[in-house]
Amino acid sequence: MSNQKTNEQPPEKLTGIKFTQVPKKAVGTKAIKSALKHVFTEAGIVKGIKLLKNVNQFKGFDCPGCAWPDPDEKRAFLAEYCENGAKAVAEEGSKNKVSPLFFATHSVEQLSQWSDYEIGKSGRITHPMFLREGSSHYEEISWEDAFKLIGTSLNKLPSPDDAIFYTSGRTSNEAAFLYQLFVRQFGTNNLPDCSNMCHESSGSALSETLGIGKGSVTLDDFSHADLVIVMGQNPGTNHPRMLTALKETKKNGGKIMTINPLPEVGLMNYIDPQNPLKWFGAGQDLTDLFLQVKINGDVALLKIILKLMKEREKEQPNTVFNHQFIKEKTHGFDDFIANLETYTIAELLPQTGLSLEEIKKATELIIANNKIIVCWAMGLTQHKNAVDNIREVVNLLLLKGSIGKKGAGTCPVRGHSNVQGDRTMGIWERPKAAFLDALEMAFSFKAPRKHGYDVVTAIEAMHKEAGKVFVALGGNFISATPDTEFTAQALRNCSLTVQISTKLNRSHLIHGKQALILPCLGRSEKDVQTSGEQFVSIENSMGVVQQSRGYLSPSSSHLLSEPVIIAKMAAATLKQTKVKWLELVSNYNFIRDKIEATISGFDNYNEKIRQKGGFYLPNTARANNFTPTHTGKANFTNNKPSDIELEDNQLMLMTIRTHDQYNTTIYGLNDRYRGVLNERRVLFMNLQDMKKQQLKKLDKVNLISHFNKEKRVAKGFLVVPYDIPQQCTATYFPEANVLVPIKSKARISNTPASKTVVITVEKV
Repeated sequence: MSNQKTNEQPPEKLTGIKFTQVPKKAVGTKAIKSALKHVFTEAGIVKGIKLLKNVNQFKGFDCPGCAWPDPDEKRAFLAEYCENGAKAVAEEGSKNKVSPLFFATHSVEQLSQWSDYEIGKSGRITHPMFLREGSSHYEEISWEDAFKLIGTSLNKLPSPDDAIFYTSGRTSNEAAFLYQLFVRQFGTNNLPDCSNMCHESSGSALSETLGIGKGSVTLDDFSHADLVIVMGQNPGTNHPRMLTALKETKKNGGKIMTINPLPEVGLMNYIDPQNPLKWFGAGQDLTDLFLQVKINGDVALLKIILKLMKEREKEQPNTVFNHQFIKEKTHGFDDFIANLETYTIAELLPQTGLSLEEIKKATELIIANNKIIVCWAMGLTQHKNAVDNIREVVNLLLLKGSIGKKGAGTCPVRGHSNVQGDRTMGIWERPKAAFLDALEMAFSFKAPRKHGYDVVTAIEAMHKEAGKVFVALGGNFISATPDTEFTAQALRNCSLTVQISTKLNRSHLIHGKQALILPCLGRSEKDVQTSGEQFVSIENSMGVVQQSRGYLSPSSSHLLSEPVIIAKMAAATLKQTKVKWLELVSNYNFIRDKIEATISGFDNYNEKIRQKGGFYLPNTARANNFTPTHTGKANFTNNKPSDIELEDNQLMLMTIRTHDQYNTTIYGLNDRYRGVLNERRVLFMNLQDMKKQQLKKLDKVNLISHFNKEKRVAKGFLVVPYDIPQQCTATYFPEANVLVPIKSKARISNTPASKTVVITVEKV
């Protein structure tokens, strides 16, 4: 009898997983409670209040989370941050410490068995640490000896190109500029960064079509838009403050269209956390039209819309296309139209998973409005045809003349808070000649001209033992990159790996023959150098450069700032340098003077950065100027829909984040907005696909990816029925990164195709 009762229990009772109703509204009191709970638990009440009081304020520090911009004029004292931003600053202010005693107590092997969540919750690293070859435990090392080891290891290399220097988007402008200068004076352009894995596709497409690899809109444009189209993005989790901008669109009469394989709560209804009077109301409905497109069906969808627009323009001339804009500002229109004619709606429609009637509704919205903003994120940028995705978005905007005017334009929503600024500072493996010329003139050295490794080619080089020293300025490389086993072996092949970090992460445990951990100050901490207290500067995703000033005492007296760590690495490595590295970091004004002398748009940098709210960098597309392109005009392009054909039993997998996660940082085990609690190894499946494959809710399965006759396996996932198109599935990264082949990448941008992984499912 007791066995029978056990068997009758709901399947979730047999595991740690729990389910809750998917909420109908995002943010609100639950988000506020969650944020405060994390902050006060991690940092304590007094320290936590000080953190929240200063984050994203004019004289405060920039949130180390996402790159969404702050308002230019008025900022909310109550909450100019989001739930995940609060979690990020909470972990930076953590009371927990990873000290030499911690490392003496826990071997690398033991720590490797911990989950990413457990590793992340260990706390802030307090001392520089060294793992000797063959040793089982990290041990304390002096800063002087650490820098000496780095310098000796780099100078022993047969070629500077045998070293790889990775950068995370958290790095400040000042640190990024010094880093690329050090690397290029060392003699290589091996500067892969996290952009290679996210918006490299955006930069490639926008540079080709509009002449600048950045978005064209400002935050204020959302208040003037007739229509905002959000594609391949989940702002409710990844960029919650964007919902306030969308609220302003609705408030001023604009419409919102959402295109995504998953219905995301944050894009449906939103409760403003900055207005207590709204906390208990019905919330603000956001999306007017939701198109639940199949994974990687975006080009096919856009082509159908473009064809329907063309048909209407033919029926009713001069009512759809902005012919004056097309004639004066664009190139390639006739060729684009001719290419569009080679496709039929009948062949494109199955790729979308939508009905033609749904697409016609979307087309009518686009035809009826002239001030259109298109926003996108990883749902467009991590496919084989990712660059095609974004170029097709640009085609649509060019037809409407919706670029370079108020309330219209491109909006790639960037991830990490200074990822765009790092690229502006020269963190790029393919630098332009003009930038290198300026560096040579300012610093009197011969800069390397050969292009370096991006993330994918860096991993391949290390795997072949062509990359022998790996230095990471922030980030969690092993958890952010594709093909986990392949990448792990690549890192293990290195003679030395160096991680510049605030907290413990898995990249400290997947290491070279020797390994260093160099602990640095966080954004929220005071940075005091010989000339006094310093601040750094950050560029947000809309091209605003503003200062960030820490307020907290450092979590350890043994921490150094990122600029100081870079300067001391350079001083220990470069024997013939004319740069006075230690003088530069004695006062960060000196670094900014050098940036001003080297990079356009930074005139009077030290003066403008002290202005309230900072300053906007020049943006040619925003100014309706497309002369930087190869034609001198905005370019129409011909783009390809997906060419992936699934076999009968195959499914398409995309990797996503939970609501308790930011990039590779795991704050908790819940995905509140999708109703899944206490479990990360889940596979969201369409119910019809489950029936076809004879699977039931919470069946345990192994996921097998298929690419060029290669197979990769991720074991032990629980099947969860979900509202997702047929033949489409989703699961969380970094757990599923093992399934993403290193060779599966976007054309042109070389970005890993983490959103189009062909899998089969094997019941355990």
